[in-house]
Amino acid sequence: MAQPEKKEIKIELPPEVAQGKYANLAVISHGPAEFFLDMICLAPSTPQAKVQSRIIMTPENVKQLMFALQDNIRKYEATFGEIKPRIPGASGTTPPVIPFMGNN
Repeated sequence: MAQPEKKEIKIELPPEVAQGKYANLAVISHGPAEFFLDMICLAPSTPQAKVQSRIIMTPENVKQLMFALQDNIRKYEATFGEIKPRIPGASGTTPPVIPFMGNN
């Protein structure tokens, strides 16, 4: 069986996007056809937070993202050591990524 031809994808990264947005909290919700990933920056002692970016993906693409993150975490830990989870609410820690299942 012939291997499918691999096509090169040229990706443009505009300067305003290349700077990125910092997020220390993620709220994840989903409907039957898509997942919503809201990336949030939550400041200490602040009752309100602003969504920095919203990514909308198909369930299939979210699963591929999960696999890619798992692979990259393995590579990171092989190079830099184990990532130790912080205890939410302890002094000097950042909030956790919260899996929020809504609209299902």
